[in-house]
Amino acid sequence: MPLATTRRAGLVDQVIEQLRTAVTQGEWPIGERIPTETELVEQLGVGRNTVREAVRALAHTGLLEVRQGDGTYVRATSEVSGAIRRLCGTELREVLQVRRTLEVEGARLAAVERTEDEVAELHALLARRETDLRAGRWQDFARTDAEFHYAVVRAGHNTLLSELYRGLTEVITASVAATASITPGADHMPEIGHEGLAEAIADRDPDRAAAEACGFLDELLARVERP
Repeated sequence: MPLATTRRAGLVDQVIEQLRTAVTQGEWPIGERIPTETELVEQLGVGRNTVREAVRALAHTGLLEVRQGDGTYVRATSEVSGAIRRLCGTELREVLQVRRTLEVEGARLAAVERTEDEVAELHALLARRETDLRAGRWQDFARTDAEFHYAVVRAGHNTLLSELYRGLTEVITASVAATASITPGADHMPEIGHEGLAEAIADRDPDRAAAEACGFLDELLARVERP
């Protein structure tokens, strides 16, 4: 998405909005360095102070990370996710507790509201995540697993819950990668399955779906808390 020159009124707000859009729409992916200050000045047609203020504001929300002497990098795709990253940091236990709160109710709703297409999507994601796992593609596995859980929540057709969960995408993906690293092997991973969760949703059994979602997260929490 090419950046557009801005109008005079509310320059900082306009620049903030354009930079935010570039991040949230994936123009600048997570971990990528954004254009330099000089490049942004030229593309946006504004002064350096305006660009600096806009970048500083987005760094404060957690979307961007300014690394002195290196540049500015994309840290998250939404303000919610950025805020959670700052609050939780490496506190994997807290992330898993939040996941349990959202995912158990999400699974319950999905079992009631899901469509046949959504059930098919869940099974396709399970097949892909198992392929990633068996091949040892850990980053792909973490992303696919997070995508599966998000698909479960979306299948509940509660817009607010889906948006809250979407804002946690980065920390959820990171929690999957972290829990994979503390489990003793692929055959023992509590996250290797999820077939039971998908089947409960397909069978329109909300209590079983909630129990499946709660069960594996409780197991992960037990592993994290184990001395």
